Amino acid sequence: MDLIADLKRKYPGAWAWAFGDSPEMADELADLVVKGIKTASCCSLASFNTDDAAPGPGSYHIILNGQGAPVCVIRMVSLRLVRFSEVTETFARKEGEGDLSLAYWRAEHQAFFTREGVFAEDMELVAEEFRVVEVV
Repeated sequence: MDLIADLKRKYPGAWAWAFGDSPEMADELADLVVKGIKTASCCSLASFNTDDAAPGPGSYHIILNGQGAPVCVIRMVSLRLVRFSEVTETFARKEGEGDLSLAYWRAEHQAFFTREGVFAEDMELVAEEFRVVEVV
């Protein structure tokens, strides 16, 4: 039985993807989502614009672990543009990573976006907030 296909039937139009840029990061961040600690994420506007059908509020997403297996389904509740330099402590806390501080968020996300090749203090991010609708 293909669990991803079953979930896509249950949530038509759902995207299946993993957080981060490594299997280890995907596992760690998916675990934070399942535990309810991570309720937000962000991506560069550049990477968001490369998707043919960018997700909007109300869209469903099947979150995969580092091995490509589904762990939960989330529903996007808001998306907004924000500059890297204007991310708040509140948003950093909703991302649920590390010690939940803005300093940790900035350091880790600067490293991530540098690996992606797009980092700049004034870069635009798509800030996404979501809620878990099903744990698999």
